[in-house]
Amino acid sequence: MIITQILAQNAWKYKDKTALVERTPSLNTRKSITWEAFYQESNKLANAFDNYGIQKGDKIVQLMTNCLEWLPIYFGILSTGAWAVPLNFRFESDKILLCTTTAEAKVFIFGEEFIERIEAVKNELDVFVHLWIFTGPASLCPDWAISYDAFIGSASGDTPPMVDLDIEDDAALYFTSGTTGTPKAVLLTHKNLEHACDVEQAHHGQTHEDIFLCIPPLYHTGAKMHWMGSFLVGGKCILLKGVTPKWIIEAVSEELCTIVWLLVPWAHDILIAIENNDIDLSKYSLSQWRLMHAGAQPIPPSLIEDWNKYFPGQDYDTNYGLTESTGPGCIHLGLENAHRIGPIGLPGANWEAKIVDKLGNLLFGNESGELIVKGPGVMKEYYKNPEATAQTLIDGWLHTGDIARYDKDGFIWLVDRKKDMIIYGGENIFPVEIENFFQKNEKIKDIAVIGIPDDRLGEIPAGIISVKPGCIMCESDIIEFQQELPRYKQLKKIFFGDVPRNPTGKIEKPKLRRIYAEDKRKDVKKLLR
Repeated sequence: MIITQILAQNAWKYKDKTALVERTPSLNTRKSITWEAFYQESNKLANAFDNYGIQKGDKIVQLMTNCLEWLPIYFGILSTGAWAVPLNFRFESDKILLCTTTAEAKVFIFGEEFIERIEAVKNELDVFVHLWIFTGPASLCPDWAISYDAFIGSASGDTPPMVDLDIEDDAALYFTSGTTGTPKAVLLTHKNLEHACDVEQAHHGQTHEDIFLCIPPLYHTGAKMHWMGSFLVGGKCILLKGVTPKWIIEAVSEELCTIVWLLVPWAHDILIAIENNDIDLSKYSLSQWRLMHAGAQPIPPSLIEDWNKYFPGQDYDTNYGLTESTGPGCIHLGLENAHRIGPIGLPGANWEAKIVDKLGNLLFGNESGELIVKGPGVMKEYYKNPEATAQTLIDGWLHTGDIARYDKDGFIWLVDRKKDMIIYGGENIFPVEIENFFQKNEKIKDIAVIGIPDDRLGEIPAGIISVKPGCIMCESDIIEFQQELPRYKQLKKIFFGDVPRNPTGKIEKPKLRRIYAEDKRKDVKKLLR
């Protein structure tokens, strides 16, 4: 079923039930919308687009932070047969220009935070963009745009437009996060989006009574596709604007949330706040919180062990996926395997997976190779990039670029990104293994391991370490702690500093390489031999 039809079904079945809640702790505000209002607003937008001449196959950019209007706008775009093109709200002007021109977008919908970034490249964007729609306060609307309220006010009605949509039709263009280079345009179909609903619901068994707390950005497949399991059954979703440990716990308690998807940094911060007595769990209503699941990066086993101390009996799950697989779920641990701390799991519902060597030969046992997956969530292509498509999609298999291995029970463990592997004197080193080791240190808040060029050894492993508030560490502490590691895996350079992460929690290693691997003038660098 096309997901716009699922929305229509929810509007009929759960008419006056709350669909979405926007919660902004910094302003102490809370807004909500029912399923019927959600559906009507999407239809109004679709009809306004129809009046403007938007047709099936046109592209519409959506550059917004999470808000109550985000999902109704997304569904309004899909209802017209146009492609939704959500952009990363951290993109600067150059990336906004690149993505919009790649899509050749006719319409651009944006919030107030992006006016300056857009104006810096607007003359070039105007070659493609014919209509600018502003979702912020009408008083701040630029003179070159139309306010969102005025635009949907021009609609001829709130019934769905008559558009012939097929499940195989193209639906959305998502751009990869760009953590390993220039963002690539991933083309997804309506079938891909439908599968995201089915696979998430199959994995976590959402019911209409479940309440999902959504914190990550909706432009990313991770957040939205996890929400789609609740969407399929008309469950309520809480959109939390702003992330602090207290705000997350308050939202769970006051909104009676039952399912929360956390990024690793947020889970770490919650644990630190509990340990420091900044959060007293006894003051909150948390007994209904049945599932915490995490993803978007390898999950340190020590994190889950510590989490279980404070939330005993709570279900835990991890899902692996990528934009090219329509988000999470192609590999899935499963609630029944929550006791297995470390692996990312088994192939998800209707998915296949293999681990192969450089020649495509199957690997077994403890050998590390590239993880490849096959299933209904595999993207159609990298849009306008046939070379990258041919390298990534081979005989229906999606080559993820991630290195994985099997354990003795057949569960898949994520080793690292292929591009992040460090070759140290001929030895392959996977940074995640070292990062997981250091996460066991109670004073370390976060760590990133990168390779730094070395004339003699090719690359050497270097660690950027963020220390927990109130804790003190020096280089000698790290040297002593890492003695349990094999010598070739020990850090040869140590830096103390912030570990930058993108909105989906992934470490921005290209940025760290520019800072630490390319700047030879830093006098804090010290080679440990």
